[in-house]
Amino acid sequence: MQRLEQTARIIDRCNEGIGRAVSWLTLGMVVVTFLIVILRYLFNVGSIAVQEAVTYMHALVFMLGAAYTLKHDGHVRVDILYRCFGPRGQAWVDLVGTLLLLLPVAGFVLWVSWEYVATSWALREGSRQTGGLAGLYLLKTAIPALAVLLALQGLALTLRGVLVLRGHTEAAPQHDAPREI
Repeated sequence: MQRLEQTARIIDRCNEGIGRAVSWLTLGMVVVTFLIVILRYLFNVGSIAVQEAVTYMHALVFMLGAAYTLKHDGHVRVDILYRCFGPRGQAWVDLVGTLLLLLPVAGFVLWVSWEYVATSWALREGSRQTGGLAGLYLLKTAIPALAVLLALQGLALTLRGVLVLRGHTEAAPQHDAPREI
């Protein structure tokens, strides 16, 4: 039991660190977008590379921050009864959802993206735009990273669900206050 909780904590810490690090890109996006506006409207200067940098940062925030969002229960839930369930009922919903939906989708994304990303690396693919950023293959690497990080966080969610179902309710994920949608 302790090993399951320890594994879940290690995965949580990993995704917490990545999520917090990637969150700084949102500030970078604001600053770079402000720079783009100033350069374009005050100095009549444009840069495709700088504009692509905002797009790259945006993509990284979503792809590398998805597991962090899952860890903090920030994704939109479509199940109406989840809030009404106790820890064991929520553990069942999380367990079934993770095993039947999250992990298969993460596996599919990893499988489908592998050749796409490998081809991009083989070509050292860059921007199609003249003056764009050279490292598009690096950005595409975030696609399988998304799948791996989500699968790992799904594993942590599964481990916690198993612990709760075995009577260790203290292992239940700590969700923020419910949000009204």
